[in-house]
Amino acid sequence: MTIIRSQWVRFTARLIIAALVAVSIAQPARPSASDTKSIAPAKAKPYSRRPSAEALKWADKELKVMSLEEKIGQLIAIGLNATFLNQDSEAFKDLRRQIVDNHVGGIILFRGQVYESVVIVNRMQQLAKYPLLISSDLEAGAGMRFDDTVNFPWNMAVGATGNPEYARRQGELTAREARALGIQQIYAPVADVNNNAANPVINVRSYGEDPAEVAKLVAAFVEGAQHGGVIATAKHFPGHGDTAIDSHRGLPEIDVTRERLNSVELVPFRAAVNAGVGAVMDGHIGLPLIDPTAITPLPRDVKLKAIETDDAGEIVVEKGTMPTTLSPIMNKILRNELSFDGLIVTDAMSMSGLTLYFTQEEASVRALEAGADLLLKPADTDAAFRGVRDAVKTGRLTEKRIEESARKVLAAKYDLGLVQQRLTPLDEIDRVVSGKDTLKLADEIAEHAITLVRNDAKLLPLNLPPKATVFNLAITNGDDRLFVTQPFVASLVRSGRKVVTLVLDDRSSEADVKKALDLAGQANLVIASLYGRVRSGQARSVALPQPGARALETLIDRKTPLIGISFGNPYLLGSFPNLQTYIVAYGDMQSLQEAGADALLGQIDVTGRLPISLPGLYPRGTGIQLKASKN
Repeated sequence: MTIIRSQWVRFTARLIIAALVAVSIAQPARPSASDTKSIAPAKAKPYSRRPSAEALKWADKELKVMSLEEKIGQLIAIGLNATFLNQDSEAFKDLRRQIVDNHVGGIILFRGQVYESVVIVNRMQQLAKYPLLISSDLEAGAGMRFDDTVNFPWNMAVGATGNPEYARRQGELTAREARALGIQQIYAPVADVNNNAANPVINVRSYGEDPAEVAKLVAAFVEGAQHGGVIATAKHFPGHGDTAIDSHRGLPEIDVTRERLNSVELVPFRAAVNAGVGAVMDGHIGLPLIDPTAITPLPRDVKLKAIETDDAGEIVVEKGTMPTTLSPIMNKILRNELSFDGLIVTDAMSMSGLTLYFTQEEASVRALEAGADLLLKPADTDAAFRGVRDAVKTGRLTEKRIEESARKVLAAKYDLGLVQQRLTPLDEIDRVVSGKDTLKLADEIAEHAITLVRNDAKLLPLNLPPKATVFNLAITNGDDRLFVTQPFVASLVRSGRKVVTLVLDDRSSEADVKKALDLAGQANLVIASLYGRVRSGQARSVALPQPGARALETLIDRKTPLIGISFGNPYLLGSFPNLQTYIVAYGDMQSLQEAGADALLGQIDVTGRLPISLPGLYPRGTGIQLKASKN
């Protein structure tokens, strides 16, 4: 009876959503949203950076009749966290105004539910005079942005497998799911070489620290994704891996020479370009030895309120240098030396790495002067639009310069099939997204990524008596204490183990720490499951909270039988160098947590190798191989 009721609820929900979409806004010259149920999904063609002759012909035809404002709008993509919006709500009206009045050319989707996202995008596609280019940060698959969908393991887990085929397959499956969700451009792969253990924002989002290995995986992902019919976007040019500042909070600088840039940071970007990548994202990153143009912070009464962090979390450096986003020097390197002729996209214009130093008007104009084609997620869309329009009217920018980028954007939309079909059919989503192929690949990558770095106490493979108690001390830097460790614990319990769990986070008291230590003293074995994960814009990204760190240090000092497993930041061993058993799972995705449990239980071979070095402890390539238990 429960199964029948569940099926009826899902069926009814789909009918309601289809009915909502079927309410058409009167736009007789454009497709009606009521078409979304009946239209057949178009099979996405592989995407080529070089536009077709038909695409260029269509773009040129449209440019001849477009107003200046419509051309400028094509260069702007606004951000959207999709929720249900009544058409009389202020939020819907403001979104509609950006599409209709400012003629914005694209939307980048952030966190949201699947059907709400597709429905609101279809609404906006219906309102737009020209098709919208829809994009999203799908570095780890659809699950990175869409609720209740599958997350692939982070890139560093793929790096730990050493297998470019996983990157290619991930790219292709991500593209397939993106197109089913109405997305045509993905802001992936991350091409940053993470060679800085203190990096607070890239970390496991990178494939690793070796430029050549990162390049192989980047190229493979690009090939898979664009074969699947999306624009892949290599980011964050020229490389965000050797930074200690999160560009959501401030302006990082890479103080390196051209020779070093050529031999490390640019290697994966060259590989991406050679693989045909359709777009490259500029990072808000200064390179003082290459573009020393000095910049100073805006006065407090002029700068915008922090958006990607909070005001207290902003990192203000009194004297910075021009970020790549606005640097003609850096973009000439990309265009001329790397021979990239595709779309250059700015990183989000709302990040403090930009807003601390420039108004939205000035930043938008400078980005186009520097060679960017797309202005991504302005903090103030009206200001960005106004700044560019005024720059054309005063002669600072030419209309020809605007047309140059608009032509690229329009041609890309044509080759993506948006002129023929801009609406996304709802009926195909649950046939494509988070299907068995995606689940299988996520599990396969996870199982091959688990890395045993240290086994000095010889606790692995596990050899516990049947009635032994395992205490799982979960330490998290997120606001997720009620559920963060559930996949890991569930896998242990399914094996018949008796597991007691306690979670420590920033809110935990001394009494919580004492309770954790007491429970550890009563157990046969302690597992410290460490959820120190990348949190963009956060002051303590990738670190463990102090209550958990204190508890872990105490257990190490007591010589407690202890296994540490990092479901995130692989560099944590550097903070706890006396931890005798250390495993890296590279992320908290369900697939990685279950694979981590299986590795402890001896149910899978442990074959992963570190794609990064642990400074002062272990070199890149470290990994103790363990065969699955025979019993």
